[in-house]
Amino acid sequence: MAAARALLRPVLPAPQGCGRLWARTGSAAVPPPRGASPGARSPFDRRLKRKQKNWAALRPRPAECEYLRDEVGGGVADRVLDIPRTFRLALDLGSGRGYIARHLNREVVEKLVQVDIAENVFKNAVESEIPTVSVVADEEFLPFKEDTFDLVVSSLSLHWVNDLPKAFREIHQVLKPDGVFIGAMFGGDTLYELRCSLQLAELEREGGFSPHVSPFVAVSDLGHLLSRAGFNTLTVDTDEIQVNYPGLFEVMEDLQAKKMFLGMGESNCSWNRKPLLHRDTMLAAAAIYQEMYGNSDGSVPATFQIFYMIGWKFHESQAKPAQRGSATVSLGDLAKIDKLLHQK
Repeated sequence: MAAARALLRPVLPAPQGCGRLWARTGSAAVPPPRGASPGARSPFDRRLKRKQKNWAALRPRPAECEYLRDEVGGGVADRVLDIPRTFRLALDLGSGRGYIARHLNREVVEKLVQVDIAENVFKNAVESEIPTVSVVADEEFLPFKEDTFDLVVSSLSLHWVNDLPKAFREIHQVLKPDGVFIGAMFGGDTLYELRCSLQLAELEREGGFSPHVSPFVAVSDLGHLLSRAGFNTLTVDTDEIQVNYPGLFEVMEDLQAKKMFLGMGESNCSWNRKPLLHRDTMLAAAAIYQEMYGNSDGSVPATFQIFYMIGWKFHESQAKPAQRGSATVSLGDLAKIDKLLHQK
């Protein structure tokens, strides 16, 4: 615990009428400021999200619900392994039960600090050979000193934060110079089949629709947000994971009741979420889903779009682009490359 305290920024006294600025180690997640109301700046109920993740973490046989998280966590770990260096101290933001740590070893990461908003995820964390320290904190209010970590990773957690630009700035602040952030989050096309089917059915049967799947960031915005936070040498790539189901009702059951989103603590926590769907609307949505997206064998797909991102914190030793006009060969000479090589 002494090692964990050394990483923490001092807890500042909260001004009257405001919430605490930084979370304490092992404390509950930081509550929103008093007087905060749902809206464009706070689309998610973070307290509800904490309850959902705590409930999901204590379910029996949690591994049955984690195939998607494990797949994406492995993708993040692969990108860490591509960097030929050993990271002395790393931070796993929104670690859950350790979906990234299970794919790494001490040759890559010597020590790992795992942070999550829900304390129950640490009670049955997956074993890892990497020494770990667990900290309960909100992704938007990191309680660590500046220039602390050599590496920050995050897998399928940042899509629930209310202020993503602030979360990226926090990550950039706790990274050491020449440190790297590697993350993954759901993209804007995640579950587009389900969203379109539900919206069309609600418009037809109820004259309007409300969100049943939480909003996600667009890939066109992600690079800009990382750049604004101070990251350079950015890399953003996308991947799609498609799971087939017998029909819409099986998709909903898997996402909301048994395995995937609720089992992983990923239920919708938007303030403007609708508590239930009418039976007629569900039947109409199932028919639309099958008609618009059905496979030839009668099943229907559910698509999960994943954005992987890599950003570095500036350091003088990093490679820099050459000065404008310093090139010695014109692009127009590429057609004569063979002749130029023979001349040399």
